[in-house]
Amino acid sequence: MRFRTEQAVPGPRDAVVAAFVDPDYYAGLDGLPTVGRPEVLDHRRKGRTVLLEVRYLFTGQLAPAARRILDPAKLTWVNRIELDLDRGEATLEMLPDHYPNRLSCRGSFRFEAEGAGTREILEGDLIVHFLLVGRTVEKALVGGLGRHLAEEAPRLGAFATAAGSPKAAPDKRRAPAKKPARKP
Repeated sequence: MRFRTEQAVPGPRDAVVAAFVDPDYYAGLDGLPTVGRPEVLDHRRKGRTVLLEVRYLFTGQLAPAARRILDPAKLTWVNRIELDLDRGEATLEMLPDHYPNRLSCRGSFRFEAEGAGTREILEGDLIVHFLLVGRTVEKALVGGLGRHLAEEAPRLGAFATAAGSPKAAPDKRRAPAKKPARKP
């Protein structure tokens, strides 16, 4: 099932993009109605590209059709995101911990400046490989994904604009400190 979802995120684009791949953002992201606290598994930066892997646990209510084929306790997955900080674009691959042959999702995020805020756009394909009920489950999962991102958007904006939050600086690596000159 092809999907597209858009959210308005308060805050400047570069700050929102930097917050989106900041492990501290995910560490404080709990209390959402459909997922438990995310767990950052990997965070690597190479120049202006960031690779982020985050595990999620579904905690919401499944539709009856989905419950017939999916065990809610096994609805965990890893989002693998590779983000270009300059372009504000990322690839997304959702990797189910269970049901790897039954669920697949790939997509892309795009962050666009919109006035003083940011528009977060996610487009992708979600496929559920279950005869007869696959399409129903796809619709339920895509709807839940859209609701989750809409609930997360204000938190992302708040983190991005908080005092002292990271901004999309050219590079976080610092030049080695110079040793003080010795006095004769």
